[in-house]
Parts: sequence; structure tokens; C-alpha cells
Amino acid sequence: MSQRKIIIKNALLIVLMISGFFFLSKLLGQEDNPYLRFLNIVFVILGIRQAVKESIAKNGVTNYGLNFGSAFATGALSVLISSVGVLLYIEFISPEFLDLMNNNFLIGGDLDVFEVFFSLMIEGLASSIVGALIVMQFFKNHDKSDTKAS
Repeated sequence: MSQRKIIIKNALLIVLMISGFFFLSKLLGQEDNPYLRFLNIVFVILGIRQAVKESIAKNGVTNYGLNFGSAFATGALSVLISSVGVLLYIEFISPEFLDLMNNNFLIGGDLDVFEVFFSLMIEGLASSIVGALIVMQFFKNHDKSDTKAS
């Protein structure tokens, strides 16, 4: 499986987990709880871990730099898709969600929809970098153990 397919597949997995969690919290009446947004990093880390694991297992890629690039690309793509999803949700489904985000948004203020989009992108890319670094700590010695075996 190509790296591109691994990245896209796992980015979509992250988006599905985040959007499923969003709709579940909306169903339970907890969409106004800003602290639940911190759980999104768990979904990002799970998807990034799966991407690196697949890259190693299916393609034999054990290079730290290449796997870190795949990990970050997976996270970044999921952030882009999720942020566009929030933008579309605010524009077409629930415009009042913008007011809810402004009241509870961690960056705060009276933001318009594109400022919220930009804030989500910055926040998401930062969490993607952190998530990629966390995951790569688990896999950093993977190539060293492979070279000792040969």
C-alpha cells in the first residue's frame, strides 16, 4: 500500500472518530463543554499511530524521518478535513454553533466563521505535531532493532 493511501485512509479514520464524537456529545447535550475538545488529541494520536504502524508493517518503512513525515501528514490532512467540516456545519447546518464556539472557544473572542476555521487549523496543526512526536517516540528504535537482527 502506498504512503499516500495510508495517509488518506488514516486521516479519514481520524475525521470519522472526531465527527462521531462531536455528534455523540451533541446528542448527549455536551456540545457546549469545551473540555471535551481535548479528547480530540486522543483520536489524532490513535490515527497517527495506526498510519505509522501500517507504514512499517506493509511498506517496511523504518526510517524515522519518513515515518514522522507520514505521521504529520496524516494529522494535518485530518485537521484540514475536520476544519472544513466545521466550516460547512456552521455555514449550512447550524449557524448558532458559531455563537456557542465563541462563548466557549479556547482562543476566545468574537470570531467570525473564517477566524474560527483559521484558529482550528492552527490548534489542529499544533496537536498534529505533538501527536506525531508522541507516536514517533514509541517507534524511534524500530529501525535499530531491525538492523541488529540482520
